[in-house]
Amino acid sequence: MRAAAVMLARYQIYSLRRLFEEFERDILLPLLLGEIALHNIGALENSGESVFSGDAEQIAYTLRPCNAYSIAAATGLPRETVRRKIVRLVELGWITRQENGHLYLTPRAIEHFGKLLGSRDLPELLDAAERIRRRIAR
Repeated sequence: MRAAAVMLARYQIYSLRRLFEEFERDILLPLLLGEIALHNIGALENSGESVFSGDAEQIAYTLRPCNAYSIAAATGLPRETVRRKIVRLVELGWITRQENGHLYLTPRAIEHFGKLLGSRDLPELLDAAERIRRRIAR
C-alpha cells in the first residue's frame, strides 16, 4: 500500500506543480476555479444530463450559479481572499460575475479546461490508477 500511496502522491504533486505554473504561480486560483466549476455543473451532474454535451456556449447557459460566499464556505478561505481571487479569475477570462454576484465559468474556460482534462489530466490519472492497481494486485 505504501508504494501505491507514493504513486498517487507523485501524480498529485506533479499535477499541483503544473497548475501552479499555469495559474501565475498562485495555487488558490485553480482551487477557486475548480470549486466554481463544481458548483456550476453540480445540478447537471445530479440530473443525469450529460454535463459536457454540446459546445462551450451551450454548456455555459445551463450552469448553476454560485457566489463568493458559497465558494468561501466550500474552501474554508476568508471571503475577502476569495473576492480578490475572483477578480483575478474574471480578469483572466475564466469566470464571469454578474451584477447580483453570481459566478459562472466562461465558455472559454469550459473549452480550454475541458480539452486539457481530456487530453492530459484524465489519461495521466488513469495511467496512475492502473499502475496502482497492478502494484496492489501483486
